[in-house]
Amino acid sequence: MSDEKDGVKEELQGYKAKITPSTKAQLIWSRDLIFSGTTPQGYELDFDADSQWGCKPTEALLMSLGGCMAIDIVSILKKMRMDIRGLRIDITGERNPDPPQYFKAVEMTLHLTGHNLDPQRIDRAIALSREKYCSVYNSLRPDLDLKIQYIIEDESAPQ
Repeated sequence: MSDEKDGVKEELQGYKAKITPSTKAQLIWSRDLIFSGTTPQGYELDFDADSQWGCKPTEALLMSLGGCMAIDIVSILKKMRMDIRGLRIDITGERNPDPPQYFKAVEMTLHLTGHNLDPQRIDRAIALSREKYCSVYNSLRPDLDLKIQYIIEDESAPQ
């Protein structure tokens, strides 16, 4: 198990080492309440308060949280030699009713697909992402109530 822990740590430090201390993005106002965001690599994301021409910033925040944790979890499980084949995350956020309408609670349901996925290792991967590696989660309010559950869809089970 110690070799496995060292391997996970090494793997995560490998891709986390590529992260620069400063992150940049650019937003340009298109019209009304519509903005286009661009990363230095040229990826674009459109924001719209009405969700007609792009996602709401709060939706992007939920996707960022899910994306950050998903990258960590898949990377950790692969390093643990788990045969993970797919991951879908359903995310729901509950916002404070009064301004500022920050997220009070977030519920995530992970749907993991693979062969012989070990719940203990999944629990460990989630804990590592949450406690140590997910920059997005650790940038949110400390009183955010984050609940994570998962469903294993074992491809090796008889149909």
